[in-house]
Amino acid sequence: MRRFLWILIAVCLPALLGFWLNAEQAAPNEEPRYTAKNQMAKPANYREWVWLSSGFGMSYREGSNIAGDPPFDNVFVSPAAYRSFMQTGEWPDKTVMVLEVRESVSRASINKGGHFQGGQIGMEVHVKDSNRFPGKWAFFGFDGKSETGTLIPTSASCYSCHEQNGAVDTTFVQFYPTLLEVAKRKGTLKANYEGQR
Repeated sequence: MRRFLWILIAVCLPALLGFWLNAEQAAPNEEPRYTAKNQMAKPANYREWVWLSSGFGMSYREGSNIAGDPPFDNVFVSPAAYRSFMQTGEWPDKTVMVLEVRESVSRASINKGGHFQGGQIGMEVHVKDSNRFPGKWAFFGFDGKSETGTLIPTSASCYSCHEQNGAVDTTFVQFYPTLLEVAKRKGTLKANYEGQR
């Protein structure tokens, strides 16, 4: 029996170590990377990250009316941050969330009704990096096909809006149905969050 156990360990251990090393090597690609000019490098392969939700024509201002075909918003989060949130209901340090804005197309190809997503028209990143930013979280805007994003000043309305309205920390978990349920179970919704159903 002992010999069988040693053979099993000898066969399985290298495979487990290889899996663990590959997982450890993949993690740095998910962490925020910055340039010497305090810009943020575009997260590599973010479309392969965990998709949280899509919005269509969303606006946070009363009476807003988006003319024409409103855009789609897609939100992706780094896989390690997602796994941590699923366990704790909170975002770990180095969380990276990507908001990708795409044009809405209604009449193209064989489509005769409804809307589908077209080309990318914008991108913002919401990042938690407590060693780098006094408020822990920061926003970066990416123009066009730029590989680097510019830090959005803390005086911008996105900071106060997220601080005031975010269901968990400064994030709009209320728009991510799966995560909202996790936050409810873990008791991590902000005390002043009013959107509970």
